[in-house]
Amino acid sequence: MRPKIICHMVSSIDGRLHPSRFTVPAAGVDGARLRKHYDEVAARFGAQGWMCGRVTMQEISKGKPRQVTGPGVSSREPFVGDRKDRDLAIAIDPKGRVHYGQDNLLGDHAVAVLSETVSDAYLAELREDGVSYLFAGPDGRDLAKAMDALGEAFGVETILLQGGASINGSFLKAGLIDEMSVLIQPAVDGLAGVQSIFDYQGEADERPGAGQALRHLHTETLEGGMVWLRYKVEDAPAGA
Repeated sequence: MRPKIICHMVSSIDGRLHPSRFTVPAAGVDGARLRKHYDEVAARFGAQGWMCGRVTMQEISKGKPRQVTGPGVSSREPFVGDRKDRDLAIAIDPKGRVHYGQDNLLGDHAVAVLSETVSDAYLAELREDGVSYLFAGPDGRDLAKAMDALGEAFGVETILLQGGASINGSFLKAGLIDEMSVLIQPAVDGLAGVQSIFDYQGEADERPGAGQALRHLHTETLEGGMVWLRYKVEDAPAGA
């Protein structure tokens, strides 16, 4: 059974994701305090891990591509490394581009979600690093399969989905988000075309959120004027 997935994000009031582009805090508002809210709210959920996309994980990871000493791995069965009771850091990385060099990211056990087309040598590299991995189908797009495998392999109950926008959009389209947690920073970006919380790459007439509805759970104003919004994602009413 797959874990509960909570999409937990910070955005400007116009829904943009890049804090380096936000307007500065008002006089007397502590920017450092605003930044701390994200982790503090995340801790309230008691999640057993977090996941994001390949680009973000490459920024975090310190590993380099290398030749492994042993043979490649031909099997496409999930591999579970030594978790050591740590939380999970899950990389959605269909093409296998993230290199780790260790079994953790920011102290949390690394888990790669891959397509079945990644090379045998890459899987051998992950095993050598102690990185766990599982598969999201032949092309890496079967996120439901990957999340079921995640729940089965690790027994986790709750995972935080922490973007970026493309990965969030893919999970929304797949109907895999159970809850939305959004911190609205008192700031504006304002530029057209900048990524927002969801950025699904589909056809013009697609509706990634079709069949889903949001039910309000909680609103809270935090120190410095940041607003925390929390919604349950549920099936849309019949006929809607």
